[in-house]
Amino acid sequence: MFVLTLAYRAEIDRIDAAMEAHKAWVDGQYDDGVFVASGAMVPRTGGVILAAGLERAELEARLALDPFLQQGLAQYTIVEFAPRRVAPGLERLQA
Repeated sequence: MFVLTLAYRAEIDRIDAAMEAHKAWVDGQYDDGVFVASGAMVPRTGGVILAAGLERAELEARLALDPFLQQGLAQYTIVEFAPRRVAPGLERLQA
């Protein structure tokens, strides 16, 4: 499983201009079963994503297709971990 943090590297107006394309890319990751949770940081300086069910190399290839990354608007930090315990209903995260 991966915890991704996305840090904005551009003015918020540039982030907003690319947001619809970024959201469409995020939707595709959910459709593929890769992302399990995502949302904005508070305050709005980036975002956090939980991803599961893939190897790091595949994750990095997918991230490279994010419009935010392609346009130099943001930078990802990837933390991989192996959940030892999860709440009921979240067993998929241990795979």
